[in-house]
Amino acid sequence: MDLPAESIIRLTVFGGVLTGLGLWELRAPRRRLSFSRWRRWPHNIGILLIDTAFVRLLFPTAAVGIAVAATGRGWGLLNLLAVPAWAAVVISVIALDLAIYGQHVVFHAIGPLWRLHRMHHADLDFDATTGVRFHPLEILLSLLIKFAVIALIGAPAAGVLIFEVLLNASSVFNHGNVRIPAWLERRLRWVVVTPEMHRVHHSILREETDSNFGFNSPWWDRLFRTYRAEPAAGHEAMTIGIPQFRETRELRLDQLLLQPFRG
Repeated sequence: MDLPAESIIRLTVFGGVLTGLGLWELRAPRRRLSFSRWRRWPHNIGILLIDTAFVRLLFPTAAVGIAVAATGRGWGLLNLLAVPAWAAVVISVIALDLAIYGQHVVFHAIGPLWRLHRMHHADLDFDATTGVRFHPLEILLSLLIKFAVIALIGAPAAGVLIFEVLLNASSVFNHGNVRIPAWLERRLRWVVVTPEMHRVHHSILREETDSNFGFNSPWWDRLFRTYRAEPAAGHEAMTIGIPQFRETRELRLDQLLLQPFRG
């Protein structure tokens, strides 16, 4: 697979979804925001730009490059078993989605990893830009885990590209502050993780934070009993964020980068 083409595909889909969600949030917001977009968006987007530069500097070929190498060298179970190409793509997408779910659970359960991940949860509002707000060190660890899974299963480049596009798009979508008709949302959450479902995960209550870990598929939470249908206070009244970082200054880019080392 042409790696520059892979980057163009990912960037085009991601940019389109982020722009579309931003416009949807303006048109039909689910909750009233506590802070203006101008106070939060530049810093959340700033983190995204730092993450992107950080990843490209350390790993120029990224996940698809690992998949190309794995296929070329015959690494991984799917290559050893000579699985048909179409089945390898499907299995890879499912296996990587399960791996990301498992990683998310572990990052909540282990103290040092939670310190990195909690920056994502410390946003005082919940909208599309929350879905791109991850600490660079968490991104680094997540990539290393993803690389290991790709090499272990022998994921083909097409499967990895599809998964990466889905993961990026779903992370933005399921953090969207968008209003979806209740009848439609009840059906959608059986197919994908909806904003209504994932918002529970950003509650200030720890028992709610430790639920609804899925990004793309909603089935892992149901299968592993981490699913929670609604927040106790309701979606309109629930408090977003974590107890440690409640001051307005914590929304600033410099404070976001330092949060894992404080508190």
